[in-house]
Amino acid sequence: MGSDEVRGAVETRLAVGDLSVTARDVELLRAIAEHGSIHAAASALERSYAHAQRRVVELEEAAGPLVERTRGGSGGGGSTLTENARELLARFERLRTAADGLTAVVENVLPGRVVERDGELGVVDCPPGRVRALVPAEGEAVEATIRSDAITLSPPDGAPAPGETSARNRFPATVEAVERGEAVARVRLAVDGTPLVALVTRTSVERLGLEPGREVVASFKATATRATPTHPD
Repeated sequence: MGSDEVRGAVETRLAVGDLSVTARDVELLRAIAEHGSIHAAASALERSYAHAQRRVVELEEAAGPLVERTRGGSGGGGSTLTENARELLARFERLRTAADGLTAVVENVLPGRVVERDGELGVVDCPPGRVRALVPAEGEAVEATIRSDAITLSPPDGAPAPGETSARNRFPATVEAVERGEAVARVRLAVDGTPLVALVTRTSVERLGLEPGREVVASFKATATRATPTHPD
């Protein structure tokens, strides 16, 4: 099984005490550094000065001094970032870099052959079993692609019956590894010896008790599974 990765859209948040530093906060601090004052930064970002000022105060209450303010003088005063602020920005960037890798959406690719066709839908015989998918009009040798965020996990005794769900593809799977992020987790599965990756929320991880060795059912819709022809090199 191969995989390609597409960037996900999960927001990075850095916990500092009881407050979460967001990309919007980072944008404000960088604008202050660039424009030399909170007022100028708020203007450049088209935000309310009062709100920007209040947010800086909230950030400083949680993280310590971030903006050093000077008054008057030959330079007319202004604001600069403290070393503490620069360290905070660096921490946020390290977290965002790590999160980008974790929340990337993996495309699981299963090699197989089309054995049935019914209009645009068909059945592909793949290593873990038969998969219902959108299939090409011609050709038998294909690769069936399933996005990791299209896979739903459920406990074996709690999985809906085939007639109770639109997810026609259902496979018993074993959890091999769980990579936890702040809001999401990448779950690596084995489906009859074939690796599969699912992207789920941290809430789902806790609710299902996902850990290596846990048995689950991996489900995904036929319309979320696309088979494309393979061409020999």
